Amino acid sequence: MHTSRPVAASDRLKQLPKAEVHLHLEGCFEAAQIADWARLQGVTLPRPQSELFQFSGLADFLDFLDLACGLACTPARLAELSYGVCQRLADNGTGYADVIFNPTHWHAWHGRLEAMLDAMDAGCKEAEQDGLPSIGLCVSLLRTQSADAAAELVDRLCTLRHPRVVALSVDGNEASAGRTGPRFADAFRRAADAGLRRTVHAGESSGPEGVWDALNCLGADRIDHGVRAIEDAALVEVLAQRQIPLGVCPTSNLVLGVYPTIQDHPIEKLRAAGVAVSLNTDDPALLGTSLVGEYALCRRAFGWNDAITAALARTSIASSFANADTKAKLLAALALWQTAG
Repeated sequence: MHTSRPVAASDRLKQLPKAEVHLHLEGCFEAAQIADWARLQGVTLPRPQSELFQFSGLADFLDFLDLACGLACTPARLAELSYGVCQRLADNGTGYADVIFNPTHWHAWHGRLEAMLDAMDAGCKEAEQDGLPSIGLCVSLLRTQSADAAAELVDRLCTLRHPRVVALSVDGNEASAGRTGPRFADAFRRAADAGLRRTVHAGESSGPEGVWDALNCLGADRIDHGVRAIEDAALVEVLAQRQIPLGVCPTSNLVLGVYPTIQDHPIEKLRAAGVAVSLNTDDPALLGTSLVGEYALCRRAFGWNDAITAALARTSIASSFANADTKAKLLAALALWQTAG
């Protein structure tokens, strides 16, 4: 008589059909990859490979980001990086991801957005041909850019109409940049008119006011982070009523000091209040996390059962900018995952 062995918790979470909607290309460099490229370029790294992702603060982190992006200076390297993102998704059982990248970080590609998109697309197509998950690209403004620079980027995206690009985004440090929603309102409105979706970093280093601006000034389809909305009951009610999804990244919020412990993190309170929340990794390689790890962390901390876990996975799929066929396949697979539990 044969008896089936129980599936390990991590394996079951890997098998969970899900999407990821808050993932930065800049946060997916592998240490060995950076070290190899630096050696080929004759660039000296700030510390040994084993300590490469041990940052002394935000300034060190941003300097490192510029160094890493600067090393991805050829189409082949950018394609390799993009392929690696798709492999990372597959390793976590993720069926699709919206991947954010900010052109301002990629100095070697300034003024060459079309070539940059084509190089990323080549890596993604190769990954898809190898059976790996697909990604859509969210092109991001930097919060300190001008309204004119934002308009210029949107004009370029509207001219290119690259099939891999699904959304306009904005990211960067809200606390240091101050209120920026009104500055980018026109760019976001024009992006929407051109058929692009809108996703906005807000409610991380800023409080609820950043989320209000994302909704009222930028018409956000989705909020990246958004966790500090919990500080405003009226805002939580609006998010729940309108089902504006939040792409939440618990480990990122802990590492960067938004909350001191996972028990202090508001994702469970937001979920219980009816807000559509999903789990994401933000900068997984740099933060040492994975999507399976994020699900495991929250299940332990908040006692989530399979039904709640599946509900978050369903939100991740529904709130993604994947095409209808991809969403339907993932949702059907998720229903099977629940029955197999």
